[in-house]
Amino acid sequence: MGTLILVLVSPVLAVAAIAIRLQDGGPVIHRSRRVGVEEHEFTCFKLRTMRMGAEKEQEALEDANEADGAIFKIRDDPRVTRVGRVLRRLSIDELPQLWNVLRGEMSLVGPRPLPRRDYELLDNLHRKRYLVLPGLTGLWQVSGRSALSFDGLVRLDFYYIETWSIWLDLTIL
Repeated sequence: MGTLILVLVSPVLAVAAIAIRLQDGGPVIHRSRRVGVEEHEFTCFKLRTMRMGAEKEQEALEDANEADGAIFKIRDDPRVTRVGRVLRRLSIDELPQLWNVLRGEMSLVGPRPLPRRDYELLDNLHRKRYLVLPGLTGLWQVSGRSALSFDGLVRLDFYYIETWSIWLDLTIL
């Protein structure tokens, strides 16, 4: 199924890649180390939505973090490019993760994989969400996204894990 979706979205990916490249000439794909099932680390692929070198700027922006818990979010992050704002709003930036699905590192649906920085801030209870494959999308993405508290999104991840069914996955997709 991941292959079919990847083929179907390839024209969208091509247009996004051209827009990213035209904006600043930098790389199109952003590679981020994420933690997956059974705490196995992998490279997560995304379309680049921030200016080059943005990861190095995060430490200086920690005081501006608007999220609670073990995640980093700034609603109007100054590192996000104009093209990146559109890609994020439409979730197009996540489409390269279909490659992670094909590689068996992710599923189409499941708890979102966190960057290493966020993972290190989790307590042992929160790490139980790594008993299943992380997903390209999940219950908290379709239930409020950034409006949810960290505890709220973890609760949704646990609800998903405990009540999983093919019908739940299809509903989320």
